[in-house]
Amino acid sequence: MSESLADFVERASWDTISVAAREALKIRVLDSIGCAFGALGGGPVQILRQNIDEFGGNPTCTLIGGGQSSPDRAAFFNGALVRYLDFNDSYLAKGETCHPSDNLGAVLAAAEYALLSGRQFLTALAVAYQVQCRLSDEAPVRNRGFDHTTQGAFAVAAGVSKALELNRRQTTHALGISGTANIALRVTRTGELSHWKGLAYPNTAFDGLRACFLAMRGITGPREVFEGNKGWIQTVSGGFEIDWKAENLERVTRTILKKFDAEIHSQAALEAMIELKRRYGIDGRNIDRIRVDIFNVAHLIIGGGVEGDKTIVRTKEEADHSLPYMIAVAALDGEVLPSQYRPERIESEDVQSLLRRVEVVPDPGYSSRFPEEHACRVTVVMKDGRTLHREKCDYEGFHSRPMSWERVIDKFEALSGEATDPVLRREIVDAVRYLDQITIKEFTDLLGESGHGFVRHRRAG
Repeated sequence: MSESLADFVERASWDTISVAAREALKIRVLDSIGCAFGALGGGPVQILRQNIDEFGGNPTCTLIGGGQSSPDRAAFFNGALVRYLDFNDSYLAKGETCHPSDNLGAVLAAAEYALLSGRQFLTALAVAYQVQCRLSDEAPVRNRGFDHTTQGAFAVAAGVSKALELNRRQTTHALGISGTANIALRVTRTGELSHWKGLAYPNTAFDGLRACFLAMRGITGPREVFEGNKGWIQTVSGGFEIDWKAENLERVTRTILKKFDAEIHSQAALEAMIELKRRYGIDGRNIDRIRVDIFNVAHLIIGGGVEGDKTIVRTKEEADHSLPYMIAVAALDGEVLPSQYRPERIESEDVQSLLRRVEVVPDPGYSSRFPEEHACRVTVVMKDGRTLHREKCDYEGFHSRPMSWERVIDKFEALSGEATDPVLRREIVDAVRYLDQITIKEFTDLLGESGHGFVRHRRAG
């Protein structure tokens, strides 16, 4: 099976990617880079940077925000930047949720190392998206106690192998090494949440990229990683089949962007709450209680179903995975952005009181419509006796109502404003828009805050 996947990686070509998928890839790159710049001040991210600065690394790849390091450390750091805010894209399968842009840090590092064109980078990124999404569809592991980074080990290895232009044999070994060595536990996202929630996939990207470099130099890995004795199918996923000969690079068009800085299954409910607040002029202090009827996966993961008490909220990591907290802060503040996760906001009496009056109830009808819909109903009971309702089947950013370029640019501007100047932001937006016409080195020069003006000059010429 790994050889069949390696064949798919080797065959992947820019020419086979539709115009819609090319546009979707660029939009997700810009969305991810905005998330990365917005995360530069995060505590765990700064710790990672201290680690890199102390131990060094051959300065061959750009660190977003400035500096250089080795490809594996750039993959880890840049991946952590994309992931830390929990504001990057997602993919919903029936039994699994993942964040395909988690692969960007590793694929970007490999592309810069290999001096690729923007088209080659986007093709490699499309490969990583396709592999992760299709494994999420056909081989979910969440209910078996494993984390979605487990499928990501194959996605990273596939995308990086494409970026490094490994041959079929080398890619097969890279998949075997990465898939065998990166089997992660779901406890990362249950109970008392830690910094590792945002760093687990960057760590997988770090290891997956190193697996590809080892395979490139001749290290072999388990060729029967999937179907072998005590292999991935037997011990991790259970039986599944994917015909990689029939796969394309279009799954990126089914991935979804976040409108709010919140766990993906909360998005429609948060949009409903904020629309109610604006329509009726709701003062959150005058709310008696809130009920959220929602699809079962949301109840299980962020509503208090099986992954811990979601009314105990003390940290950012717990807050952005607590639907009661997110609904409460949306009702009070009218928005859910990084500022809603500052320690002083999380600890405030108004939000701590209201979140304990938010009830999350799984609805079988809504559950049957997932993942094709993001259905929910928010009911707000005011202290004066009024009862207000809002029902949703999707939100802005869902695949049925995708974000426009203009809205993604707005999000990028808002997230990157503190870390960049207006000229640099315009340059980055242009670079992403024309990424298929430039080199990755030109792009990463911008991400490291150098090389201003090249896109404008290139277009003028």
